[in-house]
Amino acid sequence: MAFSRPLASCMLLVCLLFSFSEAREILVGGKTDAWEIPSSEPESLNRWAGASRFQIGDSLVWKYDANKDSVLQVTKEAYASCNVSSPIAEYKDGNTKVVLDRSGPFYFISGANGHCEKGQKLIVVVLSPRSGFISFSPAASPSEIEAPAVAPTSSATSLKGGLMVVLGILVGMVLF
Repeated sequence: MAFSRPLASCMLLVCLLFSFSEAREILVGGKTDAWEIPSSEPESLNRWAGASRFQIGDSLVWKYDANKDSVLQVTKEAYASCNVSSPIAEYKDGNTKVVLDRSGPFYFISGANGHCEKGQKLIVVVLSPRSGFISFSPAASPSEIEAPAVAPTSSATSLKGGLMVVLGILVGMVLF
C-alpha cells in the first residue's frame, strides 16, 4: 500500500511525538553510588532532582551497598522528621527501581541509622500529564514540596521544542 507524502509526513510526526513521551529509567543523582550522605548542600540529591523533570511512568533507580543502606519511600511528615518506623515501601536490594506512577511529590529517605538526619533524603516531583511540551503549568511553590528552590533547567525540553519547529517546517514544505 503506497502512502501519499502528506500522509507519510503526518504519520512520521505522530510517531516522533509518541517517542518523546516514553518512560525512562533515571539513575538517582545521575551516577552510581549517589545514594549517600551529601558532603555539602550543592551535592544534595534534592538539588539534582530540582534540576530534573520527571514524568509519570519514569522509574528511579538507586545503586547502593545493600549491606549498609536501604531506601524508604515515606510520607511528607516522615520525610520532614526522618521517621523510619512506618515507611510506605522499603527497599534493601542495592539495586532499587521505583516506578513514578502518579503526578506530585514522592519522598524518599535512607533507612540507615542517622543518614536521613545528615541529609540523605530525596524529594522527586512528577509533572502532571498536562505539563508536557504542549502546555505548561506553574511549578509548585517551595512551601508545598519543602525542597530547595532551584531554577528549572532541561535541555530535553528545549530539544523537543526545536525538533517540533523543524518537523513543522518539514511537514509544511511537503504539504505545500
